[in-house]
Amino acid sequence: MSKILVIDDDTGIRNNLTELLEAEGYEVSSAEDGRRGIQQVRLTLPDLVICDIMMPELDGYGVLTELREDPVTATIPFIFLTAKIENSDLRQGMNLGADDYLVKPFTRTQLLMAIATRLRKQTVITQRLKAKMDDLRNSIALALPHELRTPLAGISGFSELLLEGAASMPPQEIQAIAHNIHASAQRLQDLILNFLLYAELAIASRDPDYANALKDQGPCYVESIIAEVARQQAQQADRQSDLQLDLERSLVKIGTVYLAKLSKELVRNALKFSKPGTPVHILGRRNEHSYILSFEDRGRGMTAEQIADMGAYLQFERNRYEQQGQGLGLAIAKWLAELHAGGLNIESAYGQGTTVQVRLPVFSDGTPVDTPHFLA
Repeated sequence: MSKILVIDDDTGIRNNLTELLEAEGYEVSSAEDGRRGIQQVRLTLPDLVICDIMMPELDGYGVLTELREDPVTATIPFIFLTAKIENSDLRQGMNLGADDYLVKPFTRTQLLMAIATRLRKQTVITQRLKAKMDDLRNSIALALPHELRTPLAGISGFSELLLEGAASMPPQEIQAIAHNIHASAQRLQDLILNFLLYAELAIASRDPDYANALKDQGPCYVESIIAEVARQQAQQADRQSDLQLDLERSLVKIGTVYLAKLSKELVRNALKFSKPGTPVHILGRRNEHSYILSFEDRGRGMTAEQIADMGAYLQFERNRYEQQGQGLGLAIAKWLAELHAGGLNIESAYGQGTTVQVRLPVFSDGTPVDTPHFLA
């Protein structure tokens, strides 16, 4: 049974709507003004809200504004009731996120049709969201055990070799085994740290106070940090000759650690998903308000659907392309940029390559800054 909330300061209209909708099988609650209406929405989380525009203290536009600003209530379908409607009123309501208007007087058929349409559309949206969440859960269930098990198996297996045979092994063999244990431990540490950072950024994306506490607005010189991280990643991938750097000098409003992490994830992705011998180009240019970074590769690329479905833990075509990593890199880079009032955009042609563009806010040239040495 769908729940509907009616908000109207006219007692007669409120009672008539309640009786009519209850007769149609809906569960109905009501409120006599906008402020009480908002309280009712947050208390009962109805499937749809029907709200008068002209009300004392807080009108319908105010109600809608507050509901759309709250992530918990932002997607609840909202229908306005109004005695008259001008184009300016319509634009204002639609800009605020209204789903429909009913002009008084309206018929029973018009009311029920408007409600049915909005509930049907909301059902489709909910089903699509559920499908995406199911895909995400399946991706986590498949990827996470594999990603955790692989480095643990390396640590366990190589340490067992040492315990059983270290007394008779030559020093070179012991050193090689120790190197493999260290590499597996480093991979496990990176995996855990990425999950912790992702969790922090996920909270920050929904909690402004937490976001303010988490952000580090620098300043730092962008080109020195990115060049150092990029060269390190290229060296680890044995692709130094593929790396092409073209970075203008500028101060950006993001701290050294976050900038290094953002660039590490994007450079590593560009190297991971392109073949040795193909270029990975990192371009950085400053305009009046922003620093624009482009990470370009000529790898396998992504389809438009894959870009739209991009999310944490999602590795596309894993059945065709096996790679290490839990798929958090792009999500972490995107959220780090947005945390610092920037943004991230992806352009890709399937089978041809990908360009990830990052926009970061800049400081004036006169801002003093220290440039610490940082290895990502």
